[in-house]
Amino acid sequence: MRYERISADCHIDLCQLPPDLFTSNASAALRDRMPYVTDSPKGKTWVSRNGGFFGLAGGMVEDQNRDGVQAEVLYGILGSTTRINDPEAAVEMIRIYNEWLAWFCERHPDRYAGLACIPSQPIDKAVETVKQVVKRGGVRGLDVANTFDMPPTYDPYWEPLWEVINDCGLPMHFHTVGTRIPDAIRKTLWSAPSSEKTEAPMNFRVARAGFAVHITSFQMFMSMVLMGMIYGGVLERHPRITLVLGEGGIGWIPYILDRMDLEWEDQFKDLGLRMAPSEYWRRQCKATFQSDKVGMKLLDELGIDNVMWASDFPHPDGIWPDSVEYIDRELGPLPAGVRRKIICENAGKLYGFMK
Repeated sequence: MRYERISADCHIDLCQLPPDLFTSNASAALRDRMPYVTDSPKGKTWVSRNGGFFGLAGGMVEDQNRDGVQAEVLYGILGSTTRINDPEAAVEMIRIYNEWLAWFCERHPDRYAGLACIPSQPIDKAVETVKQVVKRGGVRGLDVANTFDMPPTYDPYWEPLWEVINDCGLPMHFHTVGTRIPDAIRKTLWSAPSSEKTEAPMNFRVARAGFAVHITSFQMFMSMVLMGMIYGGVLERHPRITLVLGEGGIGWIPYILDRMDLEWEDQFKDLGLRMAPSEYWRRQCKATFQSDKVGMKLLDELGIDNVMWASDFPHPDGIWPDSVEYIDRELGPLPAGVRRKIICENAGKLYGFMK
């Protein structure tokens, strides 16, 4: 296929999966703790017996064709595994999903590059999951759970995982989640069963303002992952790791890199880094964006090989079905070769769609 546009960040969510996927494939001991689909006043709904709610059930869609996207990188269900409030069941969900994802992507190798879900806790299960995924094959990257309670990426806790990822050679991803949305905002903006409304909701406009702050800022919190990986020496010790910041945007990255270089030169030369922090970015890191006019002005600082366009389909923060319009407006002034790298070649080569 002659690729012209590849989205480096799209999603398969729980709502789009076969309704009996988890209950049919779970071990006998965990089957009753798996998410399943049931009827509700709003339609078919994903729930779990311990009170988890995962949204309405829906089908797979073919809308990417109308947006001109010929191939896509698929992030998965890590958000749902954090909402089940059952760590053991979450690991089983991930095992089942990864097996299904490999099967699905193997049937559409020219269209989908699946990222296997990797739990961030406990670390032994994370390592075990990577080994299972590599042995099974069928996926083209690893998506490590970015959770509010995980250790920072400079913590030695992670070292067994970094070692196995470095050995396997698959690109490693953290997808942005931002900060935790306060419960008062959630309960005001999204209806919940009456038994869960334990406090009075906020003023609606105040809650909307709080949600706007979350949505506007959530990409920039990926700086914590990036700084931890570089300052913690992870990329120094493991030069085969490729770190991808999913849906993190790019306009903020040159500032962070410049700030890191300054602080490293000024007072952190004892960290054992053999290069300036920005050089690790150039050597081993990439980031995806949907719309980033500032980032387009800073490509010389970012490196044209380090950024990848994405539509974020089908999430509401994405730009589907207007990808052509956004690309023309924001990348149109760039040289054709640079534009092609960003919207096609960088992702195509990283995920094996192109040589």
